[in-house]
Amino acid sequence: MASKESDRALVTSSLIHRLEPLSLRAKVVVEGFLTGLHKSPYHGFSVEFAEHRMYQPGDNLKHLDWKVLGRTDRHYIKQFQEETNLRAQILLDASGSMDFTSGEVKKIDYGRSLAAALVYLLLTQRDAVGLTVFDSEVRETRPPRSALIWRNELWSVLDKVVAEGETRTGDALHRVAERAGRRGLVILISDLLDDPDAILGGLHHFRHLGHEVVVFQVLDDRELDFAFDREARFEELETKQSLTASPWQVRDAYQQEMADYLETIKSGCSRHNVRHHLLTTSTPLEDALISFILSRGRLG
Repeated sequence: MASKESDRALVTSSLIHRLEPLSLRAKVVVEGFLTGLHKSPYHGFSVEFAEHRMYQPGDNLKHLDWKVLGRTDRHYIKQFQEETNLRAQILLDASGSMDFTSGEVKKIDYGRSLAAALVYLLLTQRDAVGLTVFDSEVRETRPPRSALIWRNELWSVLDKVVAEGETRTGDALHRVAERAGRRGLVILISDLLDDPDAILGGLHHFRHLGHEVVVFQVLDDRELDFAFDREARFEELETKQSLTASPWQVRDAYQQEMADYLETIKSGCSRHNVRHHLLTTSTPLEDALISFILSRGRLG
């Protein structure tokens, strides 16, 4: 008989992308993720002490720092990580290349699910969250807001996203950076299948403006290993150009090109102090969330 833990993992990895609507998918992922955290050594991550601020009328007295009051005769409130009013903007790549799948889950559906889960997680932590959908141009954008009901507006945008159009990720990133407000967190969800120098230039633009940047690179497993086992016609999803090839004849060269490309992205992100996470569409969404939290120093 399978354990409860293995059952939960099975639901997360195999069935979550079939849940509709998208809002239900996000809630199942995040609430399961938070439940898991509360049973783990990371319990309490969202209420870690951050800093003090002066007491204001209406503040809950249970957060009053009595030790500071005794030493200084001044009223200070302990402010926690969840109350630091982070401003986050999620950028979702919806270009044609995101429409690819070799199995059950398209990259765009994985990206939409991850974006929806991050919206729910961040708003639950009282952070402000906005959303931008782009291909070669910015299609949709919503500013960061912190009201929990704002999630419905962002989920509504994500519900309608389809992958189409050409990719000019670097150009789109520069456009968003030029309109960005005060410093905050930028979360990019993309396959990054574009000119790496242009992408890294766009990410550096955000860093130059003082934003924290996290990148989730979403790829299909077959895009990494090219483990196709028969001759096939491969079609470029954006230009519609096609090529018939025997995968086993080009697999080694393809894997080397992909490894070199990923190293360029990874080292470039490291150079610009951008946090880079490589995911595949078979990665449980909970694993993506834990990577996000860990990379921001919110655990441990």
